[in-house]
Amino acid sequence: MNKSKMRVIRSRRNRILRSGYFYLLLSAIAVPASLTHAATDPDADNTKRNAHDTSALTPLDQSNDPADLKIVAAVRSSLTGDSNLSTNAQNIKVIVRSGVVTLRGPVDSAAEKGHIEKVAKATPGVTRVENQISIKG
Repeated sequence: MNKSKMRVIRSRRNRILRSGYFYLLLSAIAVPASLTHAATDPDADNTKRNAHDTSALTPLDQSNDPADLKIVAAVRSSLTGDSNLSTNAQNIKVIVRSGVVTLRGPVDSAAEKGHIEKVAKATPGVTRVENQISIKG
C-alpha cells in the first residue's frame, strides 16, 4: 500500500473514532451482554431475600427537605469514601426523614455494621439512627 492510501485510511479511522459512532456501536454491543448476564445470574435476583421489607422504609421514602438531603449526601460520601468498607457496606440504603437516619441492607461483618452506625451518628444534623443493617451469612 502506498503512503497516500495509508493516510486516507488513518484519516477515516480517526474521523470514526472522533465522531463517537465507534463508541456508540461498542456500547450497543456491550450493554445487552451485561444485561443478559444479570438476567441469567440467580444471585442478581434478591426478590425473595427482600420479601420481609414490605413495611420498612425504602429510598422512595427519602425526604426532599434540604437539611435531610444534606445529611444523606454526607453519610453516603463518608461511606463510599471509606476504602476499608466492603462494597456491600458502601452500598447500604441511607434514608433520612426529619433528621432520623435509617440504615438498611446487608454488610459482611458486625464490625462494618457498627462502623456505619458510628459514621451516621457523627454526621451533623442527625437526631437519631435506626440501624436495620443485616449481616450476610
